Amino acid sequence: MAAKEKIVLYTLAVNNYCPEMTAITFPLMEYYADKIGAEFVVIRDRKWPDLPPVMEKFQVHEMAQKNGADWHIYLDADTLVHPDFFDITALLTKDTTCSGISSDFTPMRFAPDEYFRRDGRFIGKGNWCAVFSNWCLDYYQPPDPMTKDHIMELARNIRLTTAEGLSGVMENHHLIDDYLVSRNLARYGLKHTLIGELAMKINRPDIPAMLWHQYLHDAEKKVEMMKQLLTTPPLPPPQQGGWGIGIPAPRVVVAEEVAIETPA
Repeated sequence: MAAKEKIVLYTLAVNNYCPEMTAITFPLMEYYADKIGAEFVVIRDRKWPDLPPVMEKFQVHEMAQKNGADWHIYLDADTLVHPDFFDITALLTKDTTCSGISSDFTPMRFAPDEYFRRDGRFIGKGNWCAVFSNWCLDYYQPPDPMTKDHIMELARNIRLTTAEGLSGVMENHHLIDDYLVSRNLARYGLKHTLIGELAMKINRPDIPAMLWHQYLHDAEKKVEMMKQLLTTPPLPPPQQGGWGIGIPAPRVVVAEEVAIETPA
């Protein structure tokens, strides 16, 4: 029997990010990590303190090189993972990267450079969810140089959608990580699919609803929405209005048995 592939699930919570929210989301992530046999890594320390906090996600690139895992899953700290969600790596081959439910058309929000034009797929990614193997670490390749001036220069290639602009909570540099992973997909010609596409292939349209993420609200509103979702029956199916699983998520292990790490 082949050895089980190593999986690491990462999330980001720098600057003591919204403890009221992570008290809800992290137990669900811990449960999911234990369910799929993954290590759970919370990135809490800043490596580039003068850059937008979302840039700390790119610590995953170096961490992935060091930990030698076969699969890497990243979820934003404001993502809810339903306890019934499954090991998404089971449906992937190592040559294919994966993200959430949908993709944007790049020229609508990002100025297309030579990489986007040469690639021709114009895939625009939301970077709240990412799944990739050790074959595809380029997905999270950090920009060079990793300086404030360079990052702000790249951010000028980003234009908010109308909904984002009207939300009152979004600025173009908030989407710099989306821009960078989209550009990496184009630059390195990485194969890509969506959890939504995989769900349709196996005739399980309910699966995308097992991941919940909203970004056009402030943290306080997100917490309110999470609590409402988690306490609204029925279960199943989640896509019909509620998960009804209560807070916190059911646990099968104590926290000490889940590997929670921060980078050195």
